[in-house]
Amino acid sequence: MQKALVPALVVILVVIVGFAAFFLSSGPTSAAAAGEESSDDCAVEKYEMGLKWQQQSAEARALQAQTYDLATEQLDKAVADVGEGENPAIITDLDETVIDNSKLLARDLAECHDYSTWDTWGDWERHGEPTLIPGALEFFEHADELGVDIFYISDRTDENKVATLKALKALKLPQVTEDSVKLLGPPKEERRASVEADHTVLMQLGDTLHDFDGAFADAPLKKQRQLVEKNQDKFGSEWIMLPNPTYGDWSEAELDEWKAPLVTD
Repeated sequence: MQKALVPALVVILVVIVGFAAFFLSSGPTSAAAAGEESSDDCAVEKYEMGLKWQQQSAEARALQAQTYDLATEQLDKAVADVGEGENPAIITDLDETVIDNSKLLARDLAECHDYSTWDTWGDWERHGEPTLIPGALEFFEHADELGVDIFYISDRTDENKVATLKALKALKLPQVTEDSVKLLGPPKEERRASVEADHTVLMQLGDTLHDFDGAFADAPLKKQRQLVEKNQDKFGSEWIMLPNPTYGDWSEAELDEWKAPLVTD
């Protein structure tokens, strides 16, 4: 009886060991699978190239300073044409237009956290230390000297307005007051209209198209490109665009590829 049981026990043990090996090698608890999941979780690495360009490249700094030089020239021309009794003003966005928040984005990227969800932004508004975009301070100081009113219209949260005002004043930006800094609440279009009601707006500055006109807000990319063509004469004079490759409506767009087969040298 015992001899008869031995072969059967051997067969059962082989089956058990086989199943165990299968599950250990193919299941989600394996080290290889865990490593693959960890790698897949850091999909935000796709943002790295644009963020490196914005924060570290000399080309970005050159383009930012060049843009503010152009803005200064155009503002001088616009002020010279202001009629008597007019109340000249400029409107500007803040983030990635006047101030640089790339350290927050870089920290989130290092943690494999998707900064475009903006769930870390509130903490940055309250405790972060933004820096100035090259050329920004000199431009706004010049506008102040010319007697032009400056309005900072940003989608930073109004609940953190005290912290934002403190940060802007620490950067020594001119005309930073409770009234001149208009934060998220009404759409930007309405906040711009409140300035236009009693000012002649000479210039607007921003890093995204809805900083200039509400028609761009929520418009599909094709429509945005059409609106750019329609308003081409405003760019570089009334509308001053700053570069920002770190976030925007375009970030999830599909690329137009060359259809030829891949050939390497």
